[in-house]
Amino acid sequence: MVMLTFREFSEFCNSLEKISSTLEITAKIAGFLRKIEDDSDLYDVVLFLMGKVYPSWDERELGIGIGLVYEALKIATGVERKKIEELLRETGDLGKTAEVLIRKKRQLTLFQEELTIRKVREVFDTISSLSGEGSQKRKIKLLADLYVSASPIEARYLTRLVLGEMRLGVGEGIIRDAIAKAWGIDSELVERAYMITNDFGKVAVVAKREGKAGLEKLKIKLHIPVKMMLAQVAEGIEQAIREMKRVAVEWKFDGTRVQIHWGEGKVTIYSRRLENVTKALPEIVEEVKKVVKEGVILDGEAVAIKDGRPMPFQHILRRFRRKHEVGKMLEKIPIKVYLFDVLYANGETIDLPLKERRTILESLVKESDRITIAEQIVTNKEEDIEEMYNQALNAGHEGVMMKNPESPYIPGKRGKNWLKLKPVMENLDLVVVGGEWGEGKRSHLISSFELACLDEYGRLLRVGKVATGFTDEQLEELTELFKPLIEYQEGKVVKFKPYYVFEVAYQEIQKSPKYESGFALRFPRFVRLREDKSVEEADTIERIAKLYESQFKSKRS
Repeated sequence: MVMLTFREFSEFCNSLEKISSTLEITAKIAGFLRKIEDDSDLYDVVLFLMGKVYPSWDERELGIGIGLVYEALKIATGVERKKIEELLRETGDLGKTAEVLIRKKRQLTLFQEELTIRKVREVFDTISSLSGEGSQKRKIKLLADLYVSASPIEARYLTRLVLGEMRLGVGEGIIRDAIAKAWGIDSELVERAYMITNDFGKVAVVAKREGKAGLEKLKIKLHIPVKMMLAQVAEGIEQAIREMKRVAVEWKFDGTRVQIHWGEGKVTIYSRRLENVTKALPEIVEEVKKVVKEGVILDGEAVAIKDGRPMPFQHILRRFRRKHEVGKMLEKIPIKVYLFDVLYANGETIDLPLKERRTILESLVKESDRITIAEQIVTNKEEDIEEMYNQALNAGHEGVMMKNPESPYIPGKRGKNWLKLKPVMENLDLVVVGGEWGEGKRSHLISSFELACLDEYGRLLRVGKVATGFTDEQLEELTELFKPLIEYQEGKVVKFKPYYVFEVAYQEIQKSPKYESGFALRFPRFVRLREDKSVEEADTIERIAKLYESQFKSKRS
C-alpha cells in the first residue's frame, strides 16, 4: 500500500490556497481524499486540512506555541530568534517564514529523511504524550528534527499545523461536502455522522470502507461527546404556539451547557465546546454517581448559584478554567446542574420525541440539591408562557426555552424545534481574530479586538472591532487569555488564532466595503466572553444580513 508523503500533502495544500471558489475547493479535496489508499493517512489528512491534530474532544494536545516554534527553527536552521521575528514581520505568516528559513538551510544540507503523513503523526503523538520536567526541551528537539527533514513547502504547512491554523479556508462545511462528494453520499448523512462522532477523520474512513450503510450504523457512544442540539431566537410566543401547537416551556438558565456521560464505572462531563471539564466539577461527578442511574448521556445546564440566585455567567467559566486547587473553588462558586434531556440510556440512542425523552429522564434521576430536572410545562396558552418567562427573569435567569414536544434530539442542529426567548435578542456572538495593544496606561493590555462572523462553509469574515464595554480588570484577564493565541504582530496590531467568541451589543449594522463580510457594526460594545461557545457556533453572515434587513425595514415603517 502506498503511503502518502507529507510533501504530497503540502503541495496539495498549496494548490488549495490559489483557489477562491468553495465549490472548486470542495471538488479538489474530494478527488484528493478518494485517491488516498491507507485508512490512517485518510484519517490524518482530513484532520490536518482543518488545522487539527486530534478531534476537538480528545484531551491530547501538542502544547506548542509560537515560542517553541521559534526555538525549533533556531535549532534546525541556526538562525537567531531576533532574525526570525524580523522575517516574520516581512511575511506576516510564521509558516512562510519557516519556508524561507528552510529553503536557505536546504542549500547547505545533503540528505533529509523523507517525511510521510504517518511519520508526522507518530512525532505528534509523542509530543502530545510529553509532560513534566524537561518536556518543553524534548518537544523542541522533536519539532526541530521534523524541520531538518522537511522541504521548504513542508516547513510552511508543518508550522501552520502545529499552530492549529492552515490558512486554507477549509472548515467543517467544506470537509463535510468533500467526503459526501468523494464517496457519493448525501451530505446530510455525513453531517449526522459527524454530529454523533465529532470526528471527521473517522467519518471519512467509514464512508470510504462502508459507504452510506456504514454511516447510518454509527451510533452515540459513552464518553465520546455529541454535538449539542441548539436553539434559534424566537420571533414571538404567538408564532411558536402556531407552529408547535403545544409548547414545552423551560427556563433558559444563566449558566453553561454540560453533557454528562455516566457509564462503564466513570463520569465524564463535557462543555458546550466539547471540552472535558470533569476535573473542574468533582462535586457534580460524585452527585451524578449517587442520584443518576448508570449508562446514560444527559444534557443540562450548570449554573453557579449562591443564596438561591445565579452568580454572573463568568463565575462558572472560572470553575471550568481552573486546573489546580479546584477544592478552594467549591465553596466560592457552588454549582447546580439542571437536567433537561437524555440522549442515551440502557445501551441505546434515544430516538424518541421530546415528550417521551422527558419521561425517560424523570425515571433516571433522583433529584438532589446539586442535581435537579428543569421544571417544564406543556401549554398552548400565551399567558402560561409569559408567566414562566417572568418567573425566570425574576429568578435572575435569561428567559425561557420553547420546545416542540414532538421533536427528536438532533445533534448540532439549530432549528425551529427549540426556540429561545430573551429580553435582548440583537446581540451577536462573534469570533475574535485580532487585536491591538493599547496606549498610555493601557499599553501593556490588548485593548481592542477584531471580530468576525462565519460564512456557510465555516470561513471567517471580519465585521469590525470592539474597544468599549471592558473594565481594566477584564482587559487584564483577556490579555493573558489571548497572549498564547498571538500568531504574529505588526507594530501594535496582533493576529490571533481563532478560538474565543465575544458576545457583542451594537447600535446598528451598516453596509461596509472595509470588511470582507460587507457589513460593519456601528458602536459595538463588549458584553461578555462566550467561553462556552466554539468558533463553529458563532453567528453567521446570514444572520447578520437578516438583522440588517430587519432594522432597515423598521426604519422605513
